[in-house]
Amino acid sequence: MLAQTFADRVIDFNQKLHYDGLLPDGFRVLNPYMDNSETMPVMRQFYKKYYNDTEQRRFIIGINPSRHGAGVTGVPFTDTKRLESVCGIPMQSAHTHEISSVFIYDVIAAYGGAQAFYRQFYINSPFPLALTRLQKGKWINANYYDDKGLFEMVKDFMIASLRKHISLGLDTSEVIVLGKKNTQFIHKLNQEVKLFDRLITVDHPRYIQQYKSREKELYIDKYLMALNNNNSK
Repeated sequence: MLAQTFADRVIDFNQKLHYDGLLPDGFRVLNPYMDNSETMPVMRQFYKKYYNDTEQRRFIIGINPSRHGAGVTGVPFTDTKRLESVCGIPMQSAHTHEISSVFIYDVIAAYGGAQAFYRQFYINSPFPLALTRLQKGKWINANYYDDKGLFEMVKDFMIASLRKHISLGLDTSEVIVLGKKNTQFIHKLNQEVKLFDRLITVDHPRYIQQYKSREKELYIDKYLMALNNNNSK
């Protein structure tokens, strides 16, 4: 029997993704794989293209998917524009632009391109489904840490999700965490259940694009330093 590839394990994980726990009033979970019939085949195509091997990868930890990135494509930090223009995978049913995706794919280009990057790294989130909250009559993107009650309700699911991510074939000696506040919460979880030996923090792509765009090249260099940190090991 052939060994499962990294792609097979990720696809299986995504196909079984479901959150049925409690949420505070005014919050909801979006599951892209259930909400759009094209998302599942597009996601499968992506992982078969870049992860169809049994190699170990390093883990880059986001917060939770946005409505316009993985909340549509099923691929973390990848909107439909970059899914098609960089990865060569068109999506017919949706057209999205997501600012975090812009920065991440600038980093990927600087690293050497999608093939080189995804051969070494796996990006996902401790809460791997999109979260939204009702604000002034509109549903907007939410982070798992935006509300103390929300974090407490999703915490066990997040720990279980991180353990499942690790089981795909990830190096746990050192992980890269996107966002300083995200790091605080991942550190808290890590103290409780000891999943990773070391956390490296980089600023979140959304923060960089919104507030530090003039210094973008500096931040790309910071990312490259983090990505190349243990290449010699």
